[in-house]
Amino acid sequence: MMLVVQGLITPVEAKVLREAAEGLTFGDGKATAGKFARAVKANDQALPSPERDTVLGRVERALRENALFRSAARPKALTPLILSRYRVGQTYGLHVDDAVMGGLRTDLSFTLFLSDPETYDGGALVIEDTLEARSIKLQAGDMILYPSTTLHRVEPVARGERLAVVGWVQSQIRNGEQREILFDLDQAVEATHAAEGKGAQFDLLAKTRANLLRMWVEV
Repeated sequence: MMLVVQGLITPVEAKVLREAAEGLTFGDGKATAGKFARAVKANDQALPSPERDTVLGRVERALRENALFRSAARPKALTPLILSRYRVGQTYGLHVDDAVMGGLRTDLSFTLFLSDPETYDGGALVIEDTLEARSIKLQAGDMILYPSTTLHRVEPVARGERLAVVGWVQSQIRNGEQREILFDLDQAVEATHAAEGKGAQFDLLAKTRANLLRMWVEV
């Protein structure tokens, strides 16, 4: 399942983070790429510093507080976040993310766009599935969540600068189909409660969700 989380942070917050990033030191993005991905990766990543950690900490708090993200990802753990920058001519060729990063299984990947799409050309995230290649370029503050099992790439930037935060999730629910069932149940539980309150239908849906979690969750 792929999911766009609109407004993970506000446009104003995205602007604040962009301005903070202007004072950071960036290094070669190949440093965090796997053996084969290094050959097709050409971008910059913010180097460790207290100022960088402040930016990434704000994003991590937004992730943990966002109900839609929690429902879709069921996060058990997050990898350390990366602040990535693509300038003119930089790109990331077709690749699949490493299955294990820092001792965590990567079930889901995400990209939080920080740059306004009107300020740069190219730089779309392209995710391939069995039917088509989906080109994704979101508003500043919006995030795409997608399976780490996919082949994907970032198109070359032709104008401007693309700034984004990327990371990976180890989910409490390893199986993607099970995560989607639970996500759908979350939506149904919320909608039923909003429409009817705590009635028989709500109780049945809540019971089903709880019992599926007991069957599938890894704690």
